Amino acid sequence: MVLHCSIRLQSTRRKRVPMLSDSKSRSCLYTLFIIASLFCGAYFISSTVIAKEYKDRLIRLGASETMRNKDSMRCKDDCRPSGSEHLPKGIVVETSNLEMQPLWGPIKNYKNTTPAMNLLALAVGIKQKEIVNRLVQKFPSKDFVVMLFHYDGVVDDWKNFTWSERAIHVSAVNQTKWWFAKRFLHPDIVAEYGYIFLWDEDLGVENFDPNRYLSIVQGEGLEISQPALDPVKSAVHQPITARRKRSKLHRRMYKFKGSGRCDENSTAPPCVGWVEMMAPVFSRIAWRCVWHMIQNDLIHAWGLDMLLGYCAQGDRTQKVGVVDAEYIVHLGLPTLGAGLKNQVHDHKPVHSAKDLPSAGAVASHEPHVVDSRFEGGLRMMCFKRM
Repeated sequence: MVLHCSIRLQSTRRKRVPMLSDSKSRSCLYTLFIIASLFCGAYFISSTVIAKEYKDRLIRLGASETMRNKDSMRCKDDCRPSGSEHLPKGIVVETSNLEMQPLWGPIKNYKNTTPAMNLLALAVGIKQKEIVNRLVQKFPSKDFVVMLFHYDGVVDDWKNFTWSERAIHVSAVNQTKWWFAKRFLHPDIVAEYGYIFLWDEDLGVENFDPNRYLSIVQGEGLEISQPALDPVKSAVHQPITARRKRSKLHRRMYKFKGSGRCDENSTAPPCVGWVEMMAPVFSRIAWRCVWHMIQNDLIHAWGLDMLLGYCAQGDRTQKVGVVDAEYIVHLGLPTLGAGLKNQVHDHKPVHSAKDLPSAGAVASHEPHVVDSRFEGGLRMMCFKRM
């Protein structure tokens, strides 16, 4: 009896073990199913959110691209030169140059494969033709375009010089180089030239090489410059322009006595950032600025030199300088506005109203000619008030 009960108990235990195991398996499966369902639900929800966000982003990008395209088209219209808005895109030419074009023959035979990269512009009169001839011959034709402003109206008498045929001649009686420059050297016309030499005619260039000069200017980062003046042979009006021996260039002068002292702390002309107007050299970008500063009624540009620092494209104490290694002679000859035969004015510089000749002095010397120095001095007073 005892044995029989023991056998039944063991049999019952064997039956319960599989039942408990099956219950745990089902519970585990239910748990896995719930987790999987939650994961799938989360994935579906997140996918929906991401898809919506991606769609919204695409819409925003599309709108942004559309606006960008509209802005680009608007810029293309707004940024085009005035008057060219309705022209086909490929036909618009914004700048020009002073290269002469042939009237006949194949263009390729005349086309200059290496156009001159710089411009020499001179205000000239026939009385200084020999000085001008020596000056122009110093500038290689392959590197420089030559433009002559004839203030005396004489053009044909220059034809005996071989370079005259390739030069640009502009004639207007009794006008200064600044009058010519304002009207014929617009920045868009001279945009292809790296440097513009806007010089007077009474300059000696025996010790000057333009290419070596430009090499120094470029190496030193000068935007506005001039060659130094031989202090012995030249009419020197400002000490800063005088040549310094054993020097490549200088940017400032020093004056420790008298009025208008200059030292290493000076930041304004004529101590620093200053060149004289008889032989300035401008970079392309500096000239674009200077051209806008030239007044239409400007004569000798007295006073303009004090404001050139605005166009130095940076710190004028560094971007404006005088080159000593390549220097010239300022002969100081009486030219435009100097008067009639045997009437030569004193060419001392004009710095203030007290240096101007009186109206009576003008009348006594030249009863029929307005004294250009007097008028130039009045313009200088205007610049000083700026």
